[in-house]
Amino acid sequence: MACPCPLEPAMLLGAPSFPNSIAWSDDNLIAVASGHLVTILRPDLPNGPRGLIKISPREPLLVGFVERKDLHSGCLLPTSLYRDDKPVVRSISWSPLGMAANSGCLIAVCTSEGHVKVYRPPFCDFCAEWIEVLDISEMLHEYFQCTEFRGTGIHSLDLSDVPNFGQCLLRNKSDQIDSTSKPNGEISNEVPESQMLPLISAGQYASRSAMLCSLVISWSPLLRTASEVFPVDNTCASVSLLAVGLKFGAISLWRFHQRSCHTIEDGKAPTTVKFVGLLQAHGSWVTSISWSLFGFDSSNPQIILVSGSTDGSVKVWMGDNDKLLESSGVHEASFFLLKEVITVNAVPVSVLSVTVHVQYSSKMLLAIGKGSGSFEIWLCDISTREFDKLGSYDAHDCIITGLAWAFGGRFLYSCSQDNLLHSWILHESRLDEVSILSDFPRSNDSICPSRDAFNSCFGVAVSHGNLVIATVNCFDVEKLNRMYEGRILRAAIEYFWIGGLHVDVWLKPPFSCYIEKYSSFPEKELTYWGANIIWSLNQYQCLDKPLVLWDIIAALLGLKDNKSKYVENLLINWLSLSFLGYHMDLLPENVLSCVSSSLPNVPSRLLHLLNIICRRVVLAELDADQITGINSKIRNLEGACPDTEKKITMWIEILLRSERELRERLVGLTFSAFRNSMSSFEATPSRPGCWYLVGLAQMEQWVALDQEHVREQLKFIASELTHEKRFVTSGYSEVEPCSYCSASVVFESPEFGLCQGENCSSGNVKRHQLLRCAVCMEVCPSTPLWFCVCCHRFAFRLAPEPLFRMSSFCLDLDSSTKSSSQVVSSRPLCPFCGILLQRKQPDFLLSPTPV
Repeated sequence: MACPCPLEPAMLLGAPSFPNSIAWSDDNLIAVASGHLVTILRPDLPNGPRGLIKISPREPLLVGFVERKDLHSGCLLPTSLYRDDKPVVRSISWSPLGMAANSGCLIAVCTSEGHVKVYRPPFCDFCAEWIEVLDISEMLHEYFQCTEFRGTGIHSLDLSDVPNFGQCLLRNKSDQIDSTSKPNGEISNEVPESQMLPLISAGQYASRSAMLCSLVISWSPLLRTASEVFPVDNTCASVSLLAVGLKFGAISLWRFHQRSCHTIEDGKAPTTVKFVGLLQAHGSWVTSISWSLFGFDSSNPQIILVSGSTDGSVKVWMGDNDKLLESSGVHEASFFLLKEVITVNAVPVSVLSVTVHVQYSSKMLLAIGKGSGSFEIWLCDISTREFDKLGSYDAHDCIITGLAWAFGGRFLYSCSQDNLLHSWILHESRLDEVSILSDFPRSNDSICPSRDAFNSCFGVAVSHGNLVIATVNCFDVEKLNRMYEGRILRAAIEYFWIGGLHVDVWLKPPFSCYIEKYSSFPEKELTYWGANIIWSLNQYQCLDKPLVLWDIIAALLGLKDNKSKYVENLLINWLSLSFLGYHMDLLPENVLSCVSSSLPNVPSRLLHLLNIICRRVVLAELDADQITGINSKIRNLEGACPDTEKKITMWIEILLRSERELRERLVGLTFSAFRNSMSSFEATPSRPGCWYLVGLAQMEQWVALDQEHVREQLKFIASELTHEKRFVTSGYSEVEPCSYCSASVVFESPEFGLCQGENCSSGNVKRHQLLRCAVCMEVCPSTPLWFCVCCHRFAFRLAPEPLFRMSSFCLDLDSSTKSSSQVVSSRPLCPFCGILLQRKQPDFLLSPTPV
């Protein structure tokens, strides 16, 4: 099968040891649990900058003391003999966007010692190693100490009534056991008086150790309050739950609040996390956890937790959103059991994967991987609570180490320690195996050894656009060249294009008529590529899905050919269906003209998609400054034929009109909010990261300078402000000072400013070129700024959240009538591209690339 372009593998210095060792973040970073490291990198730069998390041995958590003679009892013998001083990473999980101080993702790491920590990106530390922000194990230890290790919480288990629980658990398991004794197996009696703990039995000691030993972690999707989309008290109502599977069969749940204030200057702001409670899920080790969020009831989406255990059981739990979102207290019955889809048997569960069915928003597809190499597929209707087993498949010879759904449950990918990767397509109620496309081309400068050198696979992950999958494979060192490869290489990340898969349910005429017979791409494969790319673009119309289009853009650029109109026709078809609602058999320029006239009635999310596609695909040869910057009038079109120049000019025009439409919406929101909140207007903001009514003077001047293009409704509101603004006593000035000299800066353009200049000794006038904020149009200060990697604009204010949720140009939104005391807090998103803004990093440091 053809693919747009080869994707380079990434070499790793450590080898994974546990299932699900690879994870793809919401801001397009890939993390791999590689030995004692977590390696974090970008999929587009496999040999570029990386982030690292180093795992070092740590002091054990004290749970009590035992008599020396008890060290040789059955339940403590594994602890006494434990000698592993090189812990490795056992499980990793990315949080949703907005949890880190820069609105990025946090990552949770669980080690083979049973400890869990949370890390943030070093966006303001200018280093490669990620920064620890929380120690979940320490917090759980404190909780158990307060409850005297009785485990009170959700469906609590009183271990004091089961003295031999730890003994039975430890005796029958061969996995590494964490120890609270010294490396030589002895427990010292010489401890400070402040750290003296009671003398306990061997069984109690083993059970307490199991209560603190974590095995697997998983972060839930974002949960929001149903009563109000936008919080009033400047506290974000969105939370994510971190589930931690423990050795004694319970799951500890931790509520992380999405930040209501994001800063670009430093990451020292504390992370808000609260302990929800313990869910006694199984009678043995919890080995796999997976989440899913169902929005079939838009007013109250349901959160589903699926857990698997070494005893072979798999259970599906439903959460009570109201209790999970409460701000304080440990709540019982926050989860209740929907179904035990697999009861206790002899085959342990290794991995789980759930997804919402592409055609039914109330149905869940559940894939269950087992230690025997087989997996099961279940179809679960959450609304009716009906569970149907679709089949069991003996696909592998070793333990299943990865399962991943793609294209809304139409495809499933399975991998195993037997080094095999299988691709399956779902037909009604059965899975059929299809080609995995194992012979993808590589570029000539690829440094990866032959795939024959791989001996195991430890996970599979799917990109956000569902066009690429990534796997992590371990090398057989004996098959590597011992002079150089065998000394440093332990594993590699492999990428595979899957956008050319045949999914006939999405093929709608007349898309196939656009396919040209050209180049080496078969006609059918181009049809599949086009249908899948359009399906992927349509998924981003969901406002809660982060705009990460890296794989879509990479595919379009790879399929782009100067001698063909395939990509152009594909995009024209997408514009016709998404912007106009139907297909129009017109020339591209006529379709663009119709789309351009319909922009006021188009949702902001579609405008953001259009802007990204224009800049990163159609106009990829042009720099951002050549389109909207200072040099926008000097576009490098030399050597282009008249037809090409005409097309480029046409696409630039629709891009500028789309961005103008978004700017008018932003200005209109600001004017309306100011008009409705004059009595409590704050000219000087006291809290960073929030939407304040600033830049009014600059916005008024922009409307005055652009009278020819600005709509009449906006002109009318601006004229009303001319009278009302006299009530503002401070913070309102039409002339701004230069950041580098004492000269004034007159408003001439919303993109940049030039100061009036100061006289130099030579008699010349030196004028400084200044950036303007993409949000408020004010001159940017000389402080760290937010940066958009797509349009290359800068900002030091954040745009209001309603801008990104507008369905058309309308200034009578409920959100715009809130007083300034109820001002909306927003994530740092670009008002023109909709992607996450970030701090501009040097090229040698890792930074996410959503586009």
